[in-house]
Amino acid sequence: MSRPAAFNQDPDRVQATRLKLQRRRRGTNAVALTLSLAAMAFGLVWLVWILYTTLKLGIGGLSVDLFTQSTPPPNTDGGGLANAIVGSLMLVLLATCVGTPLGILVGVYLAEYGQKRWLANVTRFINDILLSAPSIVVGLFVYALVVAKMGRFSGWAGVIALALLQIPIVIRTTENMLKLVPNALREAAFALGTPKWKMVMSITLKVKASVGGIVTGVLLAVARIAGETAPLLFTALSNQFFSLDMNQSVANLPVTIYKFAMSPFPQWQSLAWAGVFLITLGVLGLNILARAIFSKK
Repeated sequence: MSRPAAFNQDPDRVQATRLKLQRRRRGTNAVALTLSLAAMAFGLVWLVWILYTTLKLGIGGLSVDLFTQSTPPPNTDGGGLANAIVGSLMLVLLATCVGTPLGILVGVYLAEYGQKRWLANVTRFINDILLSAPSIVVGLFVYALVVAKMGRFSGWAGVIALALLQIPIVIRTTENMLKLVPNALREAAFALGTPKWKMVMSITLKVKASVGGIVTGVLLAVARIAGETAPLLFTALSNQFFSLDMNQSVANLPVTIYKFAMSPFPQWQSLAWAGVFLITLGVLGLNILARAIFSKK
């Protein structure tokens, strides 16, 4: 009986072929690694450039008046962003109070109750659309639904727009985090006669991994809506004066930055860069806090 072809091959030829394949793999790996590092460096250059420009131009506009005085009239020295800072905090806080509970409840339904039901599938599909939808589309939707009906811009319309942007992020994060909870914990609770609602409240929502992930998602959602300008242009608009009336236009940092940065007045441009620095610092702080919580949990 004849031997297999592998035994008839020359050992030197086999070794040469093996070395050739290894060199080809090393070359492919080197090219892929070089391209990956180049892409990373390209992104980091722009990020560092943006942060450097923001830091350089933003710090120059920081002062006590920035946090104590309202936005000044055109081509006027002095003034600050107190009304815009307070307005942004109000809008983001109220939107978070509206969007976070709704997002968590929907996420719990998808992970624990809906699973593969048709309603859950439809909800996931709509949530994916909202996640990828441009923020200006959400702003136009709220404008047509609320602002046009009321006949005026208002802070409540801005809250609705920001909440609609926040809810999909919280839904996706909550569902994904709850799916990471081992089914053995659920089965153990059911074996002891625990109702499903109590199991969800006492186990799945209190596991350290799920709590840390949900909190991280909420913080990232807050960071997302903190700098949104387009939806606020169609809903809350802006206000030159200090006002806490949510039924009227409310000053906010994103729209104020847009308006001041596009103006020809150097005083307004300086305040715009200071506002950019504040938003960048706040968003960066929220992202670092979210990652710290997630890594700790």
